[in-house]
Amino acid sequence: MTKDVKIIVEQHADGFVAYPVGLRGVIVGEGDTRAEAIADVTSAIQFHVETFWAFALCEREVISR
Repeated sequence: MTKDVKIIVEQHADGFVAYPVGLRGVIVGEGDTRAEAIADVTSAIQFHVETFWAFALCEREVISR
């Protein structure tokens, strides 16, 4: 199963931070360059999905009030 995941990359004074949108849980990658941050978060996403797939890939719950 393949799922596209949007990754946000932010540049900070000490490097780059990348994180996915739409997955449950805390997943962050970092690096000195944009490419390093993307590679780091891609690896973290793969581990997270392999370990917590049922939790990570569930659609967001809708809470009505």
